[in-house]
Amino acid sequence: MGRIFETRKATMFARWNKMAKVFTRISKDIAIAVKAGGPNPDSNAALRRAMQNARAANMPKDKVEGAIKRASGHEAESYDVVLYEGYGPHGIAVLVETATNNVVRTVANVRMHFNKHGGSLGTTGSVAFQFKRMGVFRLNPEGVDQEALELDLIDHGLEEMGESTGEKGEKQLVIRCAFNDFGHLQAAIEARGLTVLSADSEYVAQNHLELPEEQANEVLKLVDSLEQDEDVQRVFYNLG
Repeated sequence: MGRIFETRKATMFARWNKMAKVFTRISKDIAIAVKAGGPNPDSNAALRRAMQNARAANMPKDKVEGAIKRASGHEAESYDVVLYEGYGPHGIAVLVETATNNVVRTVANVRMHFNKHGGSLGTTGSVAFQFKRMGVFRLNPEGVDQEALELDLIDHGLEEMGESTGEKGEKQLVIRCAFNDFGHLQAAIEARGLTVLSADSEYVAQNHLELPEEQANEVLKLVDSLEQDEDVQRVFYNLG
């Protein structure tokens, strides 16, 4: 086990609406989970995961319950999850995961963000081969025997485990598995009563491209612009 490498986050840019954006993203995750598996988190692992992320983001309980109730209604909003691929400045590969009720609007907006920041929207398959879809869990490492946990979780799909830091510099234990093993590993982590900070599927870059600081900042401006779009859920990229 070593330190998990994670690409640079665009934390240098002020996001006045960051908290509202996080709550919107989680609300959509809840809506998608409820639509697919029902409103009971005990029998819906995706909903349980979204609620876990809501707690980690300090999303008020009434907002979480409201999102579940709305998603359970007959007139609930339906979202399509669409993945867009493109290149940012200086050849950086970018994947944009969206949840949208209007694909025409979303693709136009995503293309606009790429064009505005020196990138280009690509075709399906042009970028995705450079990433691997994985289940990613971030845990509070306090009190965790990491070597014992690593050995224990290998039988439940663990592929990578290592230390990292959050946006505020806090220590995290990052655990990754193949996406198909997400449910198995989630159940194993829950059974051990570990403190989960977040749990998501992510597209992990298989190779990273290093850039000088000035060029890297140009890429991060694109990432920041995309992340603030109302239809964008997550952005992945191979900037080292």
